[in-house]
Amino acid sequence: MNKWTEIIVGLVLLIGMGLIGYYSQNWVWFGKDFNFLHAAWIFLKGGIFWLVVMIGLALLIIGISELRESE
Repeated sequence: MNKWTEIIVGLVLLIGMGLIGYYSQNWVWFGKDFNFLHAAWIFLKGGIFWLVVMIGLALLIIGISELRESE
């Protein structure tokens, strides 16, 4: 794909999803709430949580490995 086409498609997708997330705050169909912005926020918070847990685990493993090498 052309580099300009990739940039334009990427921008259209980002702006489109941003608009869908913003306008979906009040969408209710058949008694179900379709608030995509809330779902994205929860997913982001979960991702940040697991990222911090994995960084902590990696640092712990590196520290133990360095302790074993220094003896």
